[in-house]
Amino acid sequence: MGEWEAVIGLEVHTELRTATKLFCGCPNAFGVEPNTSVCPVCLGLPGSLPVLNAKAVELAITVGLALSSRIQPSQFHRKNYFYPDMPKDYQISQYDVPVNAGGAVALRSGKVVGIVRAHLEEDTGKLVHRGGGGRIGGAEYSLIDYNRSGVPLLEIVSEPEISSAEEAKEYVSELRAILVATGASDGRMEEGSLRVDANVSVRPSGSAELRTRVEIKNVNSLRSLGRAIGYEIERQIAVYEGGGSILQQTRHFDEASGETLPLRAKEEANDYRYFPEPDLPPISPLPAEVERIASELPLLPAGRRSRLFELVEGASPDQVEVAIAEEVWPYVTASIDFGVAPELVLARAANELVALIGDAGLLTPLRFAEVVALEERFSPSQVKLLLKGAVGFDGTVEELVARVGLSSSGAEDARAMIKEVVEANPEEWGRFVAGDAKVGGFLLGQVMRKFGRAISGAQARAALDELASGAAGE
Repeated sequence: MGEWEAVIGLEVHTELRTATKLFCGCPNAFGVEPNTSVCPVCLGLPGSLPVLNAKAVELAITVGLALSSRIQPSQFHRKNYFYPDMPKDYQISQYDVPVNAGGAVALRSGKVVGIVRAHLEEDTGKLVHRGGGGRIGGAEYSLIDYNRSGVPLLEIVSEPEISSAEEAKEYVSELRAILVATGASDGRMEEGSLRVDANVSVRPSGSAELRTRVEIKNVNSLRSLGRAIGYEIERQIAVYEGGGSILQQTRHFDEASGETLPLRAKEEANDYRYFPEPDLPPISPLPAEVERIASELPLLPAGRRSRLFELVEGASPDQVEVAIAEEVWPYVTASIDFGVAPELVLARAANELVALIGDAGLLTPLRFAEVVALEERFSPSQVKLLLKGAVGFDGTVEELVARVGLSSSGAEDARAMIKEVVEANPEEWGRFVAGDAKVGGFLLGQVMRKFGRAISGAQARAALDELASGAAGE
């Protein structure tokens, strides 16, 4: 960017994993028939009153503790504005007294991004655009699905401390991993349960001023987030270098063109006419309850990384990132607790397990550990066969070995097999003992061809070298 630098703050909106909505008993469910998970409360009908979902508050506190936020008494406000998918014409949210204040997210790069707040609010409905490829631009008309209206949201607002599109993607990736690890969110950006608003401005490099920012609304993938921020940075630099000025506005990212397009002028806080929600009392978390939630926090992604790097010196960062993923981590911990070498666990988790993860319900963490532990007896390729065979298999490990058609040979058996092959190939054996290493590949090939799965390549190689060493000594 040369003479310019970006200043980026992100607002991450994540739907919380509750059974019901934030202020009513309607199911919090994705993908059901439009406008079937609704009631007078989430439709904003006259006379309906909200009742706070205690589980949503607990999950919000859980996330706050994971982010090292200050848990404090809080209050709901009415945020007044009109959108067609907001039936009450106001949103119940938290304003100046959020449940979580402050905090931070440490990125894998080592940078720490501060958190301003993480507050509770209700989600809006969803506009479904018809025509124009399903995008708002060019749509012939729009329909409204109120199923999402009233779903509990936690909005996590970062400090404007992010300086590039790649850093923004890293921040959201790490935050998503934290949310999923705590069980507060499923993190499914493709389903809209995690969405990002990016506030972007640019300034001369080294300057401390905060120039006019633009908000890019509702980005729902890491790739789109990077593209949207990258485009907006370049657009603003071009405007300034052309002698223009930036308008404070809300913009939409168009996937097809790769551009951000203006939606409306950006509102200020006073435009929303916040006032305390009269139908909901303030929230005052009990210290004992906060302590209980803190005691039940799982090991978070950063802690998982640290543990694996301590266990495996020189571990591959890529393998570690795969291993700490929420769907993989239970298999990793089960295998390490089972006594399998951590470096072996990392390798099998990053390769074989990921290929089978869709069948994870049919391959338990304990069974994965039991099979990976068999690498003391079998070759890696044989263990791979065993893992595939273990999916949905309820028998013992030895029954699994028999079912797959493997048998493990002891050292004596391996030596006997090698002797049988070298006796059938005396000329090649003599050349190998005399130092022609290339012939070793031929002999091993004969062993595997004759005995197949009854012996691993590693066992055959060890037995061949042992026999050759004894023959050379003679």
